[in-house]
Parts: sequence; C-alpha cells; structure tokens
Amino acid sequence: MHAMLKPAMRRTWRDRDSVQFGVDPAHAVVLSPVDDASARFLKLLDGTRGPALLRDEATALGLDEERADRLLATLTRGGVLDDADSLAALAGALRHRDAALERLRPDFASLSLLHPGPGTAAALLAARRTIRVQVRGAGRVGAAVAVVLAASGVGQVDVRDSGMVQPWDTAPGGISSAQVGERRDAAARGAIRRAAPDPRPPVRSPRSGGRSGTEPALALVVLAPRNGLGAYAPDPDAARELMEAGIPHLYAGVLEGVGTVGPLVVPGVTGCAGCLEAARAEADAAWPRVLAQLRSSRPTGPQACDVALATMVSGLAAAHALAFLDAGVPPVPSDVQDGSAAEDPPQDPAAGTGTGAGAPSSSGSGSGFTSGSTAGPGSGSTAGPGSGSGSGSGSGSGTRTEFSLSGLGMRVNSVVPHPGCPCGAVRDVPRATMAG
Repeated sequence: MHAMLKPAMRRTWRDRDSVQFGVDPAHAVVLSPVDDASARFLKLLDGTRGPALLRDEATALGLDEERADRLLATLTRGGVLDDADSLAALAGALRHRDAALERLRPDFASLSLLHPGPGTAAALLAARRTIRVQVRGAGRVGAAVAVVLAASGVGQVDVRDSGMVQPWDTAPGGISSAQVGERRDAAARGAIRRAAPDPRPPVRSPRSGGRSGTEPALALVVLAPRNGLGAYAPDPDAARELMEAGIPHLYAGVLEGVGTVGPLVVPGVTGCAGCLEAARAEADAAWPRVLAQLRSSRPTGPQACDVALATMVSGLAAAHALAFLDAGVPPVPSDVQDGSAAEDPPQDPAAGTGTGAGAPSSSGSGSGFTSGSTAGPGSGSTAGPGSGSGSGSGSGSGTRTEFSLSGLGMRVNSVVPHPGCPCGAVRDVPRATMAG
C-alpha cells in the first residue's frame, strides 16, 4: 500500500494543533492534537512511499514507528486515507489508460467520499467496467441517462428504442440536434461512445437475440419511455419479463411538467409497478378507468418535457442507478430539507474525540478524530431498502421522487409492497398469484 491523503478532502488548520480534512459536515473530520512531527508526516502521504519508506522518514522526523503506524490507522479509520496502488491497478485495467483515468478522476474522488475504505473507490470504478445496463427509451430523459452512465464508467450501456430521432428528442447531454433523422437507438449509441471514458468493443449477441457467452447479464434496466405516462404510472405488464427474470429495474420520466424517478424495483424484494398501481386504485376508485383510457390513447405531438426538468430527472436517475450498482441495494433518499437550517461545523476537538460513527480516536497516539456529523463518512450511501430515511419506508419499500415545475417542488414517497400484488415482495400475507 502506498498511502495518500484523499485529494477530495481539502485540508485546513482550525487552530495551531487541529487539522480539518474536508469542508462539508457530512464528510469533514478533525485530527487533534497535531504536533510538528505529525504535521510534517502528513506531507509525506502523497502516494509515493510504501510502508517501509514511510517508517524510515517518520523516524527521521522524530516520529517513532509505533506512533507513525497509529497515526496511519487513525487516518484510515477516519476515511481520510487512500491507497495509490489501487489507482495504478485501475489504470492498468483501462484500455485507453492515461486519458481514461484523467477523465475518471473526479468520479474517483467522489466515490472515495461515499466509500471511504482505502482502495474501495478505485475497485468500484473497475467493477463498473464489467457491468451491463440497458436503457429503454431514447428521448430527452432516457438518452441522457444512458450517456451519464457511460461517462461514469459503466462498461456496457445498451439503448432500446424505435423510430427516428425527432427535433424534440434532442437535449444537452443526450442526443444532439445533428442526429435528427437518425435511428433513435443508433443515435443514442453514438452519444454513448462519445461520452464513455474507456469505450469497450461492442459484444454482439446471437441472431436469435439471446445473450452470448461473453456478454454479461443485465445488472439493471432503466425504463425511461418517451411517453412519460410509462414512468408516472408504469404498466406492470411492460416489466413482466424483468420481474420473471429477477432483473432490477428503475423508472424515470417526465409527464405534464412533473418528473419522476423510481421506484427502483428489485423483484421479490421491493414494491413494484403492480404495487404502485394497486395502491393508487385503493386511494382513487376511478383511477383504473382513467388509467385505461390514458393507456389506450396515443398522445399527439411533442410531450410536455421541459429540457431543464428532463436533465434533472436523468441526472437523479443515473445517480440512483450508480448507487445501486455500486452498493447492490436500492438507495433510500433522506427527507427533503428546506436548506434554511445552518449546518454545524465539525465538532470542536475540545468537546472530546471519537464521537459519532466513523469518527475514531487513536488511543495512546496523541491524535484523534472528531466528526462534523453523527454519521461517518459514506454513511447512508449503501443503505438498504427501508433502512430509515424518514420518508415512511418500511422493509421492502422502495422510493419514488417527484419534481414539479410548479413552484419547483420536490417530494419523496414510499412505494410499499402491496398484499394484492403477485410480485412476492410481501412476506407472510396471502396474495394473488400470476395464475390468478
């Protein structure tokens, strides 16, 4: 391991013997007390020295090996330290090594905050290269989702759609106006290739349409239909094949100036489109009749899909997808905050060290961490379904985020498994079956 301080965490002095790493209270931690030898030792943590050389140079600074090792352990537990070897390994795995790594450095820095273990961020980026995601829909939302996923290092992003690109399909970050008249799926693939930092050669499936022996299984399908109704009120039949195959899927779209992201459905685990439809029917007896009429009629002309709202929806959908792909469980958003409350600074070292999860102290080392929040670095980034977002989600619950252009409002709702849905997400409750 070649230890380095995380570039993502800016370093400042709070006073003569306290160093703060990071700015935002969600990540910021304070190391205190820091004497002159420890301060000089911190400057050595640039990723160019292995353990033996670090110990030798620490001794030369007046820091014995035991103290140096304890300080390294404290920095690691505080989420401040990374392993430069992991970046070298990632670079070696990239086909276009230098250029691709430089493009991915901001993503690496961000992941190092969400997943604080040394080497974890680079390992996640390397894992993304092996992942296959499919996006169904190449309109303003779907194409942008596909492009963002590719730009984030997902190795294979497939897009499915039909017809030709229309002027209203284009948007910044998605399909460009120069591609009007091209096939939608081909235009989206071109945008993906241009966005990918390390594009991989396409793997062609057999003519039968099945998956080839070298093509990875789908890790996620994003359902982003150009007709926003398919995301606002998703049809369970449209996802039946995904439910039966156990393929996770995420809904995203815009309808009448309202953007929706979610639910992210893990078949048999979280609430699905059928659960959502059943709950709506219980709340509004006329909804099934209204929905049947909406689904049986085709909209004429361009949909009400504001480019700013579509960009917001596609960005959040991509973020949800990446959080799921990295952690393996659907993210649970926190309650929406109004932003009026002032944020607390990192806790004063005089108040005591080692408070809060992920804010360790170094027993006997002379230095310890305090944290700016009760949650440690990266906490909440891998929360499973219903882990307590405050939005009312319970075990097996998914979430659905809605944005409205009217008043720029936003809300997060739970999508709870419904006892009458045959998806299997409800346990120990009699329910209908696929056979009726």
